[in-house]
Amino acid sequence: MKATWLGLLTGCLTVLAGQQGDKKLTARELFYSAVDDGAASAATQKKPASNPKPKPARKKNTETAAAPVSAAPNHPHAASAHQGAPVILAGYKSRPLGLRYSILKKSGNDEKEVDADTVFHAGDRIRLAVESNEPGYLYVVNRGSSGTWKLLFPAAEIKGGDNSVQGRTKYEIPSGYTFTFDEQPGEEKLFVVFSRQPEADLEQLIYSLGQGSPSATEKPKVLMASAAFSDDMIGRLRNAYARDLIIEKADDEPGPKKEKAVYTVNPTGSADSRVVADIMLKHE
Repeated sequence: MKATWLGLLTGCLTVLAGQQGDKKLTARELFYSAVDDGAASAATQKKPASNPKPKPARKKNTETAAAPVSAAPNHPHAASAHQGAPVILAGYKSRPLGLRYSILKKSGNDEKEVDADTVFHAGDRIRLAVESNEPGYLYVVNRGSSGTWKLLFPAAEIKGGDNSVQGRTKYEIPSGYTFTFDEQPGEEKLFVVFSRQPEADLEQLIYSLGQGSPSATEKPKVLMASAAFSDDMIGRLRNAYARDLIIEKADDEPGPKKEKAVYTVNPTGSADSRVVADIMLKHE
């Protein structure tokens, strides 16, 4: 009898362990796991070799502590984010590519996150806050009442139109001012594309190549202020890149981790991963 009960207990524990192992991470957990894995990998590479030589007794506190995981600016890819295409490090492991976005509503001198489904009214002032978990390239277009999609980011006034972004860095769009809703009710649409590598179709439409200097190794990008996008192009991008995404709306109860944001993650971890987001702003 004792053996029977022991076998049943072992079987139950095995089932429970299997269920925990099969648990799928949420979009928010995947978003932050990329940073955690990167920091852990960097820390692992700094471990001393086996059988190190003993240090002299007179030398004290000579070991350097590992950087904390929460140190977002020290993410291993961040240093190269503004120097062309992101660099894939040696020993790179596939990691989810993610985007966190929220709507910031300005009231007086204060600005706070509001629910993405908020219905806005005339005079409300807002901005879009976007943060990625890894370096890459960001594109944001807006469809107003005219029905034409216009470019919001990259913007000529921000780094001369450079759209490479650092991981774990918040970008507020538009920069330096806010959207202000007028008396005309309706809907504003935003479409966001974030990718590890530049998007060829978007790049060709947004930029023209400047002449640059003869000695320059790379011609500078010149932003085309008149760049406009058709519904067909937006639809193609949406259909091509939205299929693998995991999306989570974070709307926590009041507390130290309170946030109102949306996480969208591509879990495939491929070198050409992309993330897209559709945002609809309603006002009446």
